[in-house]
Amino acid sequence: MKRPTIADIAKRAGVSKGAVSYALNGLPGVSEETRARIQAIAQEIGWRPNVAARSLSGARADAIGLVLCRPARFLGVEPFFMELISGIEGELAASSCALMLQVVPDHEAEIAVYRRWWGEGRVDGAILVDLHDDDPRIPVVEQLGMPAVVTGHPSGTGSLPAVWSDEVVVLREVIEYLAALGHRHIARVAGLPALLHTRIRDEAFAEICAESGVTEHPIVHTDYTGEQGARATRRLLSSRARPSAIVYDNDIMAVAGLSVAQEMRLDVPAELSIVAWDDSPLSQVVRPSLTAVTRDIPAGGAHAAQTLLRLIESGETGSLEGPPASLLPRGSTAPARM
Repeated sequence: MKRPTIADIAKRAGVSKGAVSYALNGLPGVSEETRARIQAIAQEIGWRPNVAARSLSGARADAIGLVLCRPARFLGVEPFFMELISGIEGELAASSCALMLQVVPDHEAEIAVYRRWWGEGRVDGAILVDLHDDDPRIPVVEQLGMPAVVTGHPSGTGSLPAVWSDEVVVLREVIEYLAALGHRHIARVAGLPALLHTRIRDEAFAEICAESGVTEHPIVHTDYTGEQGARATRRLLSSRARPSAIVYDNDIMAVAGLSVAQEMRLDVPAELSIVAWDDSPLSQVVRPSLTAVTRDIPAGGAHAAQTLLRLIESGETGSLEGPPASLLPRGSTAPARM
């Protein structure tokens, strides 16, 4: 069916197209009776404003963008992004604002999406995730003048506001807890090394382990998938100097690591303690249930949306530091065997 137009409304109302435009845009020039009649006809025939036309006039798009530079298949099993999006959507719904989501293979494609969205007036701003060291997206977004908020440490966000929490605080809690249980060889199965938060965790992990008397603290980087998490675990547990505890950078890899330990006939937690970064139903349904770093991910998404909406409305550019995550001990950690 043909999309309803202003001309269709004008014909049915018996007025000019200019009068329809005045009525639908809340402008003076028509009587209240005519305005009400035009609005009723528009609703009846299903008329909606044309996004492209609105962009030419500088009108708001009432949408914000989120581009994820991850394999699409990964998003189907990664609880983090689903929880983040639920928090963003919950906040946007209250403002009658839509979320435009796109998955891309690399930063070059992501930057092209921002240029197109902003140039065509499709979004009023964007939330950037997965901040990298020397992230190429930051200067491009600054140059575009597009309102944007970054979920990541403010040291890498340039002039863009950041929504973040201090991950070093909870990492210290994790290492000191394991050290108190007698673990002196703690490995970490980490995420992508190019990510800024991975580097921050890497540096803090080495420093805190040294301070806590943990003599061996290897790090293996992965792509966050269960396959690579399992491979890294198998390598660590097959080495001559086997760790007594492993900290994983997400719950998927921790569950995969638990499976590998059971495959290799290692008792968890008697022979190996496991900690998952980010609690989720996955961490709770396995046996033993996983000791985990817990944080309110939907709240983080909501805070990012709130910060961006304030930036769009008033130009307020302040960053927001949320509460740090905390450690939730469960059945996958125990004192180290001496």
